[in-house]
Amino acid sequence: MQRLSEQEILAQLQNIKGWTLNEAALERHFEFADFKEALAFINKVGALAEEANHHPELFNVYNKVNIRLSTHDADGITIKDFDLATKISELS
Repeated sequence: MQRLSEQEILAQLQNIKGWTLNEAALERHFEFADFKEALAFINKVGALAEEANHHPELFNVYNKVNIRLSTHDADGITIKDFDLATKISELS
């Protein structure tokens, strides 16, 4: 999988709401009513990640979830990251 250039990343970011470029990864913060909702969301993200065979970094504190996407094999951001970000966005 080929790593995208910064120009390609910035162009792709125009197509997905809420995601930002942060230290060579796509990142988005989510907030829920409580821990139970946050955990249910994480489980849905996990199912999508398994289906895509592409696993994000997930951080959870109570009702907040932070997701970071990058393709470690490519040492940067690829189209796989944007594909998964789009699917995750559709969950919220």
